[in-house]
Amino acid sequence: MKLTQNNTLKTLGLKIQMLRKKNNLTQKDFAIQLGISRSYMGYIEQGRYYPSLKLLIKISEVLKIELSELLSTK
Repeated sequence: MKLTQNNTLKTLGLKIQMLRKKNNLTQKDFAIQLGISRSYMGYIEQGRYYPSLKLLIKISEVLKIELSELLSTK
């Protein structure tokens, strides 16, 4: 499958969602910890918005994983 910006965003969003659920966090609670709105978190998980590097770092910290693991396509 050819990686495009669109499916890369969707893949990242689904990965964030899966890891959030694995950590038993609601979208609302996760968003609060990140300092963003629940709706913005939803857009990220849907692949509609790409989070900034600063936010990606914070996401990895809250999920207790390395940033490289979060961004890995494997």
